[in-house]
Amino acid sequence: MRLILAEDSTLLREGLVRLLAEEGHQVLAAVGNAELLLRAVAEDPPDVVVADVRMPPTHTDEGLRAALEIRRRWPSVGVLVLSQYVEKRYATELLTGESEGVGYLLKDRVVQVDEFLDALERVAQGRAAFDPEVVRQLLGRTTHTDPLARLTAREQAVLAEMAQGHTNAAIARRLHISQSAVEKHTNAIFDKLGLTGGEGYSRRVLAVLRYLGS
Repeated sequence: MRLILAEDSTLLREGLVRLLAEEGHQVLAAVGNAELLLRAVAEDPPDVVVADVRMPPTHTDEGLRAALEIRRRWPSVGVLVLSQYVEKRYATELLTGESEGVGYLLKDRVVQVDEFLDALERVAQGRAAFDPEVVRQLLGRTTHTDPLARLTAREQAVLAEMAQGHTNAAIARRLHISQSAVEKHTNAIFDKLGLTGGEGYSRRVLAVLRYLGS
């Protein structure tokens, strides 16, 4: 996998470079701000960009804005953004986008190497990869219509796994149920939320999250 990293913390940036190199991935560039990130992607678009949400000079949303710009200009490039906290506005912007191959992880998840690498692989494959805590907080949002109230506890559990970007087979393993049961719950979720089928798995996941974030 060919990657570009954007992280203003030198320690974390160099740690990620070493980790990814040890896993056999090629790090094309490792930069410390959004301007250098966009320049590096323009020079040689990678398979995936890993970027911190907050970077210099203001440490607010430079990384997110750069990520959205990358998705607009280079839609084939996957984007995995990292954040110290669950920032719902930023997560919702990514979730409600049209493009596939996006992810949002809390930085604490990076130290869990297997989970980080799994998320990276999902994004590279054009799927979604969202931190369980991000999903939990987004699914916990309520509106006056409360669409989730119509779902059973098992359907909500399946929806949470879907939102993280897991396939039906992976959900079956994680919830210790059969794959046919997952498919049944998935169909029930879309029926109850009034969502039509999309073009592929991750588009359906993003459709669910777009509805929840509306």
